[in-house]
Amino acid sequence: MADPLADLSFLTRAPFAHRGLHGGGIVENGRAAFEAAIEAGHGIETDVQVSKDGVAMAFHDYELDRLTEKSGPVIERTAKKLKAIELAGTDETIPTLRQMLACVAGRAPVLIEIKAKSRKVKQLCKSVAEALDKYDGEAAVMSFNPEVCAWFAARHPDIVRGLVVTEHDEVSAVDRIKGAAKRSLSVFRASPDFLAYDIRDLPSAFASSLRAKGLPILTWTVRSDGERACAAEHADQIVYERS
Repeated sequence: MADPLADLSFLTRAPFAHRGLHGGGIVENGRAAFEAAIEAGHGIETDVQVSKDGVAMAFHDYELDRLTEKSGPVIERTAKKLKAIELAGTDETIPTLRQMLACVAGRAPVLIEIKAKSRKVKQLCKSVAEALDKYDGEAAVMSFNPEVCAWFAARHPDIVRGLVVTEHDEVSAVDRIKGAAKRSLSVFRASPDFLAYDIRDLPSAFASSLRAKGLPILTWTVRSDGERACAAEHADQIVYERS
């Protein structure tokens, strides 16, 4: 866990805009989306991928195709080349995490989802930690990958960390049994300060049990009034998109 004296209230103080407050011509994970979230008085959830040369880039997809006019994996390009690529329909370019944090400048709390497919998380985690080293604002990291949380727990326990969880693909009884065991092991490995839970899975006995022990539960991605009502009962704060 993070420093037991750490103030975790920023996790639940206000909703978090998923990839910034985008839509209506504003592209996700761009400066305009970050500014829109700040103007709304909300926190910002952003994503990071690693560049070929080990720099954390604020970009959700593993591939460039959906959000730019380029194609191929993000990891195959250097940070310098990625920073020159425009986000679709805008004159904004892909920011590094450092640039994103400089844009926010402590005006809103930030959730940084670290996108890491394998156990090889060192390069990306190190870049995120370096970007946060001199950042004065409120921020936390989170990931589906428990190895990310374990890396921060071992090397930067002062940085608040969360485990992202979904049960949505657990269709059969066997899936649910295996899923419950996997989640328990992931929480043990990650030692998270909070969970970020799939709204489609709430209410969840697993989430409720940890919430009862004092672990804050955020939930994603909330888009409807019904989901907001569910979140109000079963979670402590939402990560949302415009409906």
